[in-house]
Amino acid sequence: MDIRKTVRTIPDYPKPGIMFRDITTLLGNPRAFRRAVDELVQPYAGVRIDKVAGIEARGFILGGAVAHQLSTGFVPVRKKGKLPWETVSQEYALEYGVDAIEIHKDAVEPGDQVLLIDDLIATGGTAEGAIKLIERMGARIVGCSFIIDLPELGGADKLRAMGKTVHALCAFEGH
Repeated sequence: MDIRKTVRTIPDYPKPGIMFRDITTLLGNPRAFRRAVDELVQPYAGVRIDKVAGIEARGFILGGAVAHQLSTGFVPVRKKGKLPWETVSQEYALEYGVDAIEIHKDAVEPGDQVLLIDDLIATGGTAEGAIKLIERMGARIVGCSFIIDLPELGGADKLRAMGKTVHALCAFEGH
């Protein structure tokens, strides 16, 4: 099964010139969803993973499934103001401005080995923010895994330049 063929492309969303890569079609296909989760887990078989961190919102779906397969805990990485308890925050750069993500202050412990999961890596700003946040808490990112890489936007290369292992199941050219 070709994972790329299970991803729907929506032209000009959310603005003209953008080719939005929609994984809801992959998630709705039981074989594709299972294969994607299996392929996200496979590189980390036998590696100590204490937590899987999933970036809002599709990273929650994938990260929860990966955490289940690895028999480990799950950490939601959310936009500022969405978590109900005491949080730690990290700002990150957007194309035009700054945003922030948060985790609960007890989500990871010093020394935890964390696998970061999201559906797509584009410019890498959110993933970079999540890495900095988790590492600031004393945990270690052992890998960053995505369904889709958009290599022209340079996000995966940005994470590699930070010394992180990046794994993507497929790539699409363009934005």
